[in-house]
Amino acid sequence: MIRVSVLYPKGDGSTFNMDYYKTKHRQICFDVMPGLEKMDVEAGIDGPYEAVGHLYFGDMATMGAAMGGPRIGEAEADLQNYTNIVPVIQISQSID
Repeated sequence: MIRVSVLYPKGDGSTFNMDYYKTKHRQICFDVMPGLEKMDVEAGIDGPYEAVGHLYFGDMATMGAAMGGPRIGEAEADLQNYTNIVPVIQISQSID
């Protein structure tokens, strides 16, 4: 399993609309990324991140096709609708 973590660092003046992310952005991701199996989000309580989104794919090929697909720009453009934070991306492989 491949997990793409999208980390939104806290900062002065940073904003993050969790309701929009959960109800609208998540659906956009499923719509534009074929092979996306699961997506969840964490709200930061203590630590360096305002929020973290996790996207799960079966393998690297599926993730690569989804992240490089023709509609990925729709998900990227939607960022401005829920945050002013520039996210940090981490790609990981589950080893359990």
